[in-house]
Amino acid sequence: MKEPTAIRTWAEKRTIFVELTDGRIISFPADRFRRLKLATEAQLQEVSLRLNGYALRWESLDEDITVPGIVARRF
Repeated sequence: MKEPTAIRTWAEKRTIFVELTDGRIISFPADRFRRLKLATEAQLQEVSLRLNGYALRWESLDEDITVPGIVARRF
């Protein structure tokens, strides 16, 4: 079975949302990750998808988080 990947991601009120290819929308508090915890709301909103939806990237924070890790709740 293929792992789900992200088709969209966004940040809202210090929560990161990820829409998956299987239709689910999952979220997690930014404070679960050290670099995201220290980020401003504007920096959190700079999230982008990388590697064909396999990872989330915050360029200005130099932070990458894999979608399979998020789905498995490995914080």
